[in-house]
Amino acid sequence: MKVIRQISTDKIVFREKPHTDKTIENAVIIKRISLSDLEVVDRTLTEDEWTKALYDQLSYSKKRKEEYPHLEDQLDKIYHDGIDAWKADMIKPVKDKYPKP
Repeated sequence: MKVIRQISTDKIVFREKPHTDKTIENAVIIKRISLSDLEVVDRTLTEDEWTKALYDQLSYSKKRKEEYPHLEDQLDKIYHDGIDAWKADMIKPVKDKYPKP
């Protein structure tokens, strides 16, 4: 399998699949990246590896956003246990896991 890597960011932006329309031209059209900033690289990735590669490229803020509990759960925690428990139990572990660079 071939993946399409953005040269300037070193991020995988697409993967080419045989017999589909997932090609470098799609990366240019869909991602709006200049063709000169893309390269096709031979790399074998399983579905899990592909998912992990995309997840690893997310910014710390997007990873945090995905991991924070739902707002309703956070408000419930504040109501029952207070702000300090909310910070210690729900917010700090996520911030520690994904620190600012």
